[in-house]
Amino acid sequence: MTKYFVRSACAATLLMVCVFGAQAAIKPGDAIPVGPQVKVGKLANGLTYYIQNNAKPAKKLELRLVVKAGSILEDEDQQGLAHFTEHMAFNGSTNFKKHELVSYLQSIGVKFGADLNAYTSFDETVYILPIPTDNRDNIDKGFLVLQDWAGGLTMNAADIDKERGIILEELRLGKGANDRMNKVLMPKLYNGSLYARRLPIGQERIIKHFKHEAIRRFYKDWYRPDLMAVVVVGDIDPLDAQRRIERHFGQLKNPARARARTYAAIPTRAHTEALVVTDKEATANALLIRYPVKEAIDKGTFGAYREKLVEALFTGMLGQRMQELAQQADPPFMAGSSSVGKLTPRYNSFNAVASLGKGGATPAIEALVQENARTRQFGFSAQEFERARKNMMRHYELAYNERDKTDSGSYVSEYVRNFLEQESIPGIENEYAYVRELLPAITLDDMNRYAHATIPAASAKLVVYMGSAKDDSPAPTSAQLLAAVAAAEKATVSALEQKTLATELMDKPPAGGSIVAQSEDKALGLTKLTLSNGVKVILKPTDFRNDEVVMSAARFGGQTQFGEADIINARYANAVVGTMGLKDHSPLDLQKVLAGKTATVNVTLGNHVDGITGSTANDDMETMLQLVYLRMTGVRRDEGLYKSFIGKQVEAARNAMAQPESVFRDTLVSTLYQDNPRVGRTARPGDFDKLDLERALAVYRARFFSAKDMTFILVGSFDMAKVKPLLATYLGALPVGDIEISYKDAGVRPVRGVVKKEVRSGSEAKSSVSLNFSGEAPYSDDEAMRFQAMLEVINIRITDILREKLALIYGGGMSGSLSKYPYENYLITAALPTGPANVDKVIAAAMAEIARMKEQGPDLADLNKVKQNWLQNHQKSMRENGYWINRLQTAALQGSDPHEILAYPKKVEAIMPEQLKQAARRYFDMNNYVQLVLYPEK
Repeated sequence: MTKYFVRSACAATLLMVCVFGAQAAIKPGDAIPVGPQVKVGKLANGLTYYIQNNAKPAKKLELRLVVKAGSILEDEDQQGLAHFTEHMAFNGSTNFKKHELVSYLQSIGVKFGADLNAYTSFDETVYILPIPTDNRDNIDKGFLVLQDWAGGLTMNAADIDKERGIILEELRLGKGANDRMNKVLMPKLYNGSLYARRLPIGQERIIKHFKHEAIRRFYKDWYRPDLMAVVVVGDIDPLDAQRRIERHFGQLKNPARARARTYAAIPTRAHTEALVVTDKEATANALLIRYPVKEAIDKGTFGAYREKLVEALFTGMLGQRMQELAQQADPPFMAGSSSVGKLTPRYNSFNAVASLGKGGATPAIEALVQENARTRQFGFSAQEFERARKNMMRHYELAYNERDKTDSGSYVSEYVRNFLEQESIPGIENEYAYVRELLPAITLDDMNRYAHATIPAASAKLVVYMGSAKDDSPAPTSAQLLAAVAAAEKATVSALEQKTLATELMDKPPAGGSIVAQSEDKALGLTKLTLSNGVKVILKPTDFRNDEVVMSAARFGGQTQFGEADIINARYANAVVGTMGLKDHSPLDLQKVLAGKTATVNVTLGNHVDGITGSTANDDMETMLQLVYLRMTGVRRDEGLYKSFIGKQVEAARNAMAQPESVFRDTLVSTLYQDNPRVGRTARPGDFDKLDLERALAVYRARFFSAKDMTFILVGSFDMAKVKPLLATYLGALPVGDIEISYKDAGVRPVRGVVKKEVRSGSEAKSSVSLNFSGEAPYSDDEAMRFQAMLEVINIRITDILREKLALIYGGGMSGSLSKYPYENYLITAALPTGPANVDKVIAAAMAEIARMKEQGPDLADLNKVKQNWLQNHQKSMRENGYWINRLQTAALQGSDPHEILAYPKKVEAIMPEQLKQAARRYFDMNNYVQLVLYPEK
């Protein structure tokens, strides 16, 4: 698949993982050394390699082949063939015939798409291969796969021609308003650079008609060892990995006359220009002010690293200022930001961007330009700077605390960036030491000098409006954009006043309660508590992470406790309360009060469930529990923030139905559930006329001002002795007034019979097929597993037949659920995007696969692929806090046996082909389904 996008203006990425120890004084000009955690080497042919032994997840090896070759290197007759080459890597090679590779990897539990994958961008192609290591043959085959990708693709003519249809379907998927607008924007965005003419997806005419020699030439020219890296991280001995790399890749040779690997330049903009790009299918309006592009290659020095820290602090502080503007009662934009962002790995620029509200471009321009000017002229305050430093230091502390529990995938991503972008890789121990030395030495004056130098005062710029143009909200002209910028630049600004905020969430803790009962479940490692107010707590201390605690509580209730008159108020109650903040603090002020802390709590009012979730680090456990207590004992009422919320929701809904895919989804829900108001559809502006602040707050209070029948579950790295008193203090103090604890069946049922409907929307030659099967069915956990296994086997067949054999689709498949509440039922949905000319073929092929499953059942090999993948995932999940809390929460809510977690492997092994055949006969009722097809407008 491609990374087919415009890189938006964003902060330079903080180095996420990095190594500690006694350090000599840091000298700005010195190069940052490679950390001891990774072995970096180079073969005689120029191939670079990275090797690291890492224990998380266990028995797993992450392999990558990274090629410094992407679409920017394509000749005129090769546009799209860098990406096409990536596809051909799965279509036959020296050691794997067509289809053998994917089939083999699936047989060892590696899922195509979710695990096995690849991407092509402007300057690189990256192949992703995770391998289970419980069988050494898997490791041998994994390196053999990478070897074939690097130099053994067969590029068979018939296979190339067959793949054209799949690539064209991928290209079709990307068509629409964004694609059309980007084609206008890209030449301006890249200022005439070759990048604008080398989008990875390529040109349709070339994909259809290129000669086979063209793609073979690309592979021969650019897939060569001096442009490649092999990354190996996970469960492997580093010496063994090095020997394998030498054996598999040492024989690769560079061309005798190698083409120079150059990088396309992006010219600096000399003149200010405005661009207005509109499309009738645009769902949102946006503004971009891009200032001159500058070359920015990572120097790999301590001085460059310090500047990244300064840039990250700058981005965070300026970002908070933009968030504050967006929280006004009549905000200038729905969301906005200003930052230094990368256009490519070698170029960046200062940018200001905004998602526009009802006022359009002019107020957004005024706010962005003037806030930038204010920051440039007056800098930041001491309070802003101190909060930003606290947050940054906490970020690195958490990374350091998890230094031996970091997933291999995180390290792999870091080494890929080192190869492609020269990002430093000192390791977290060293990096934490660097930050502890460098960060305290960065002063407010340093920050304000950086802001003054980074934010352009007066320079050439590109001002872009992208979005819709309607009679009731016309798009601005280029002249109006330029005039608005010029006026904003002339405006006088003053220093920003900072208000004094509390340093703690609560002045003092509540009176609290006590623990009145305790029991143990040694099989699952659980401690069960009952508090004096009746609230129950389940604790599972783990060593899966060193500094992570997750929390969940749920009970039956939800939106269906309220009548039809309150549908909108119940649907948005939680969002309304959240948008107004907590206690005495707006949402942004709450961020400031919590600077340097890691604690979040979210409250959810679902259809049938009241839920609370949270996460924290060990030292911030009390803060998380304080957030729970405050969320369940009071609401903050803020008319201004409520008005801002409503305005943003109305504006977001205004163009939501402009996109044909939105029309299709909305029509599907409407048809399937016969316009039942209980089923959420795409929001319309008029929906928010029915939302009442006081009633929404009353709905929230009705469900969350009592903790009756709540069981709070905590899983993670907490200290049992320290957490118990906190639980008694905060959860033991929660009110437990009488409240309805049940789920209500509101009578929502899918339509019965065979319903077929066509939807005409959109200008592109795009279609989508949706097949929906539903009905009542007895629920059990075992049956739910068989149900999902059936769908996954069918999805394997959909990929094999509809994609690989017939080339009718690029992606798509079936999903579904077997539900216990509010009544026992199932729903299966097949989503299959395709071309209008292929709709009938897609429907016939999908129905044929359903019939095959009902008549013959699954191929045993396909079922075993699904089972192996499930077992691999389960092995990994059993060492993840999130998995445990989800399983324990489900068991607590549904009253099922949590010990079934331990029986999962046996349950998987017990699934048999005949059971899936019988399941297909139960669930695919050909006298009861809904078929919707999207066609373009006539």
